[in-house]
Amino acid sequence: MKGLQIPVILAIETATMCGSVALLSGEKCLAEFSLQTGETHSRRLLAGVDWLQQETGIGWPQIDAIAVSLGPGSFTGLRIGLATAKGLALAGHAKLIGVGTLDGLAAQIFAAGKILICPVLDARKKEVYCGFYRCDNLGWPKLLEEYLAISPAALCARIDEPVVLLGDGATLYGDLFREKLGDLLKTPPPHAYFPRAATVGLLALNKWQKEEFLDPAGAEPIYIRPSEAELHFAK
Repeated sequence: MKGLQIPVILAIETATMCGSVALLSGEKCLAEFSLQTGETHSRRLLAGVDWLQQETGIGWPQIDAIAVSLGPGSFTGLRIGLATAKGLALAGHAKLIGVGTLDGLAAQIFAAGKILICPVLDARKKEVYCGFYRCDNLGWPKLLEEYLAISPAALCARIDEPVVLLGDGATLYGDLFREKLGDLLKTPPPHAYFPRAATVGLLALNKWQKEEFLDPAGAEPIYIRPSEAELHFAK
């Protein structure tokens, strides 16, 4: 609780169609609510938070931090998630922590040895968002280089060793990846394909311990490339 070494973290993940919220006490996930829907996350996000609090009995005075998935991902989903996280952090006097969406996806392949891990999200326009990771000695994936927005074929051209692909982009372009990568392609279990708020919360715990907090006034999503609105404005 507030003031103790073990923080209570409310985590929000809205970067893809499968949105979720979770409450964690340290490394323990107390409850998680997820829903894959075509409707905007704004209609169900706060209802999910309310459900978590009712089921766990944890109120706002007990929540130390709000963790949010920053992207890349759906422009609309990211804006909704971050705006909600900012509001809750300010209203609840809680710290705000940002976690990369691809980092969260990669962390769902825990203790994968030294094999290359590549989370892949659909970026529309026949591109994917992705990043390359390897696990450290504790089993947590670490980003090897910057995030990419790239065509699936160009991504395959960068891979010359066994790789775990996961995410909705890995599903959407599965036939191409199987054709181009052959035996190099390793497929994780289906439950690992969608970003989860619980994993966002676990990564946020490490940031909490390092006091890596965001300023709600200046925090921005990770887009990688300009949104359609920005492109139209530039024209």
